[in-house]
Amino acid sequence: MFNNTEILPAIRDLKDIDKALATDSNYIVLLNTHVGQLKSLVKMIKSNNKKVLLHADLVQGLKNDEYAAQYLAQDIRPDGLISTRKNVLMTAKKSNLMTVQRLFLLDSLALQSSYHMLETIQPDCVEILPGVIPHIIEEVYLKTKIPIIAGGLIRTREEVEAAIKAGAVAVTTSNRKIWTN
Repeated sequence: MFNNTEILPAIRDLKDIDKALATDSNYIVLLNTHVGQLKSLVKMIKSNNKKVLLHADLVQGLKNDEYAAQYLAQDIRPDGLISTRKNVLMTAKKSNLMTVQRLFLLDSLALQSSYHMLETIQPDCVEILPGVIPHIIEEVYLKTKIPIIAGGLIRTREEVEAAIKAGAVAVTTSNRKIWTN
């Protein structure tokens, strides 16, 4: 899915974009962006032969609804959208974008309701947060057979390896120190 790339650099701060572009990753995840910066950011990343996964819920200046998703899909044209919202992901699917359902697994109830949501949305990929719970990564993959991305609180190479060993296809992290081998 990500061409054997284990770590997907997640950009929280634009000063990190050059370092992310210098990695071997084929994908870059954009977090905490401003609507006015999106078009030029996506264009710059794509001109460096990278694909863009845009976290739709974290775009400042846009409401995270299906109209915003239509705008992102038609005008900004990332390669995929990440969201916690069903309507955003369903709109992205209609536009043939990669869909990544972001799940915050705080407790057993959140996990159970997530299974129902995944069955309804059928995203291309699931991002599990926090990504430092390998046994849950394994459980979710075995139950859903949807590729897993681990994200959140991943700070070391050992945590990356544990997530991959548990079945994650990749890890997202904003920790620049582990973006490269």
